[in-house]
Amino acid sequence: RDAQVPLGAKMGTAWDIAHASLFLASDEARFITGVILPVDGGQSARIG
Repeated sequence: RDAQVPLGAKMGTAWDIAHASLFLASDEARFITGVILPVDGGQSARIG
């Protein structure tokens, strides 16, 4: 399955989700509202 991940050569981990969650909870993300943030290693960009 790792070969199917477009960005990097490994499947994501729980830490990848945790880092995205921490970013969204931080002041750096204060202008991000009402969007879906895919944390999928680029899979959704590859599909279109």
